[in-house]
Amino acid sequence: MADKKTPTIVVKRIKKVSGGGHGGAWKIAYADFVTAMMAFFLLMWLLGSVDGAKLKGISEYFQTPLKTSLLGGPSSGASNIIMPGGGRDLMQQGMSAGDGPSPVRKPDTSGQDEASEKVEARKMQEMKRKLETLIEDSPKLQPFKKQLLLDVSSEGLRVQIVDEQNRPMFALASAQLQPYAQDILREIAPVLNGMPNRISLAGHTDATPFAGGGKSYSNWELSADRANAARRVLIGGGLDEGRLIRVIGLSSAVLLEPDDPLNPNNRRISIILLNKRAEDAAMNEGRLKTITLNGS
Repeated sequence: MADKKTPTIVVKRIKKVSGGGHGGAWKIAYADFVTAMMAFFLLMWLLGSVDGAKLKGISEYFQTPLKTSLLGGPSSGASNIIMPGGGRDLMQQGMSAGDGPSPVRKPDTSGQDEASEKVEARKMQEMKRKLETLIEDSPKLQPFKKQLLLDVSSEGLRVQIVDEQNRPMFALASAQLQPYAQDILREIAPVLNGMPNRISLAGHTDATPFAGGGKSYSNWELSADRANAARRVLIGGGLDEGRLIRVIGLSSAVLLEPDDPLNPNNRRISIILLNKRAEDAAMNEGRLKTITLNGS
């Protein structure tokens, strides 16, 4: 009996691939296409945001990049540097490629500074009106209102206590305050204490040379002593000493009556409620600043 052959069994397995007949290769191609289109439109935007001279400079840079970078190129357009990111706002004019790295542009805050200064100026005017009202309503200060001069200066609200020929604030050639002058300072101290601004205090003399003075003592020392005498009375009247930021003597350098340097009104005390800019300047007077020089 002939042997029967065992039939061969073939098992066919079908491997399913996601993404259809083309697999996932089309995604990579599509991503490359989108990237190329973005680069193309960015280039079109850059070219559309510059004028002819700059386009010429860009063209020369790509034709001879090393020469253009080192020498600035033969045309005026090559003197402009395009910072990474492109666009008209990033074009740095008036600076050649050989001048070094492009400076970092600081935001323009001039408009904000101007607006804040106007607001502060209005506050100073309001404080001036408030102080004038307080002087009028005070039985002790009202008789001396002609000797209290109020104005808004570049530093802030200035209160000047002036002299009168027949009733001097100080004894002759002395830093000793007269009793009525002490009354003025004591009355004005609580008013100043109720205002938020820091205070600068200065003493002044007229142009008459200090009698018997020499190199050891002059109107400079006298005006400084008078300022300190006024400071002591103000603090005794209730002024917070921490509010004072500067106490100085100015001799006759800043005359109230410049056309009449010997006028008794030039002998005075000035109290300034400082604005923000003047306060910052006074605070920074003694601070060291580092200056960096190119090439050092």
